[in-house]
Amino acid sequence: MFSTGISRFASKSSIASVRSLLLRGKATVAAGSLKARVSELIPEKQKELKEIKTKYGSKSLGETTVDMAIGGMRGIKGLLWDTSLLDSEEGIRFRGLSIPELKEKLPTVVEGGEPIPEALLWLLLTGELPTEAQSKSVSEDLNSRASVPDFVMDILDRCPRDLHPMSQLSLAINALQHESIFAKAYDQGINKALYWDPIYEDSMNLIAKLPLIASKIYSNVYRDGKIGSIDNSADYSQNFASLLGFGDNKGFVELLRLYLVIHSDHEGGNVSAHTTHLVGSALSDPYLSLAAGLNGLAGPLHGLANQEVLRWILSMNKTLNTENPSHDQILSYCKETLASGRVIPGYGHAVLRKTDPRYTAQREFALKHLKDDPLFATVSNLYDIVPKVLAEQGKVKNPWPNVDAHSGVLLRHYGLTEQGYYTVLFAVSRAFGVLSQLVWDRALGLPIERPKSLTMDSIKKMFE
Repeated sequence: MFSTGISRFASKSSIASVRSLLLRGKATVAAGSLKARVSELIPEKQKELKEIKTKYGSKSLGETTVDMAIGGMRGIKGLLWDTSLLDSEEGIRFRGLSIPELKEKLPTVVEGGEPIPEALLWLLLTGELPTEAQSKSVSEDLNSRASVPDFVMDILDRCPRDLHPMSQLSLAINALQHESIFAKAYDQGINKALYWDPIYEDSMNLIAKLPLIASKIYSNVYRDGKIGSIDNSADYSQNFASLLGFGDNKGFVELLRLYLVIHSDHEGGNVSAHTTHLVGSALSDPYLSLAAGLNGLAGPLHGLANQEVLRWILSMNKTLNTENPSHDQILSYCKETLASGRVIPGYGHAVLRKTDPRYTAQREFALKHLKDDPLFATVSNLYDIVPKVLAEQGKVKNPWPNVDAHSGVLLRHYGLTEQGYYTVLFAVSRAFGVLSQLVWDRALGLPIERPKSLTMDSIKKMFE
């Protein structure tokens, strides 16, 4: 089982650290660590932001239309998000690097294998590619923080088994707010120039604890309620897989490494990222901010979509009474789905106008590790069929598959069949991206977010 002694010690140590910060008016960091590098970069980035404001502050970013205001602010350029950028044609870039470049350049555990999320975390926080030693130092740091208080686990044990796993995750993260170093520091009057330091500590602590919480939820809902412990010599994904009960499955561990990397960030405009930033802009700590963001991720139009895709495919197979539907059968079922007023889940994207590179990365993984899986064959057939069907309608700007079109099939292949849990994995990954940006939000002193809203009458009066 898990240990809570470390957690209590860490809590006392954190309070002492906060007091030390207040007395000395500066952050304390270990030389060569990830935090030390972030600390070194902050003055440079603060200067860069000031120069941008001075030189370009009065420049227009583009015209905002009534359609944008009514349509969920779609396409409005109004948010600084430095960790990643999404291009409609090229796809996502993490600190300027595409997914193929990440797979080529980030350190791995298995030679020629998938990149590890710890290496991505270094990249997201610094903008620099880490060495293997630096990546390992992040793994060790996260392992040292990986403990959860008894009362949080007790809360999860009291949850009904049919309470959605994402609701339980949000509940647990909110409860962990009791451990927030930033909240304690703010109450004691920490200098705002140092906000980033306890935000960093909270973020790293939270990322470290997520596998324990997520695994406890999985075991409570689908297994016997027991989980293992953290192996201090293992990387983040290996530990997470082991806690879930899949640690001996090397293929699943590699899939988890890829999954956590490619789902981590997707610029700042999506619901989970934007919500985390928005709540954090009110100086809510990382626990409150991430919990809010993950409540958005739980929506069927966002992270919940990955389980919807697999359910749709399994429903199709059941309706057709086959695990290997033919091209014509799939085509007919797709048309029937659309004719009934439903959508084909996993296709289309708010920004992308091409196949999602995250989908492509998962497809390449499947071709390498599970090319004979019948569900993968169906996903491949859907890739050939659905875009043509949607294009024929002429109503879809992007008929190509997104990240959700593939992930459920991969997870199911390795035995993680509980679709209601899939968004929890997405949530653990998304924490890496949104919390990295939250650290920089406070380091750069970004203000509270407060866009201007309009009434329908005010819009009409503007033009009539």
